[in-house]
Amino acid sequence: MMLELLVSALLLLSGGLALAAAAGLWRLPDFFLRMHAPSLAYTLGSWAVTLASILHFTASPVELTLHVWLIVILLAITAPVTTVLLARAALFRQRRLGDDLPPPLWRRPEARPQAPEVSGQAASAEGVGDRTSGRH
Repeated sequence: MMLELLVSALLLLSGGLALAAAAGLWRLPDFFLRMHAPSLAYTLGSWAVTLASILHFTASPVELTLHVWLIVILLAITAPVTTVLLARAALFRQRRLGDDLPPPLWRRPEARPQAPEVSGQAASAEGVGDRTSGRH
């Protein structure tokens, strides 16, 4: 009885996460924000369903079922990788269309701000370190 309630609660949690992801997809204005909500809910929801499956099938008198772990491991690997690839493709496409986006990381040192003046003299470029490469 208690196990069935726990499995039901985990499945309801997964359904609630799916509804929250759908609401985020519907309400958020930008592609990058829209893909953030479902990816998080997908990961948490798949963990909840997997845990419910493990609890349900392990409690059955037949045998211990560990193939569910294989499913969740594959989901945990593929979902974030797919999300990153979609985000990079969308970012590349928007840059090609000329949208105003942050510049790529390799172009940022060109737009580095000037060092502040120290005691009336301009700071030398030798004393200012490069934060991205670790060189000083």
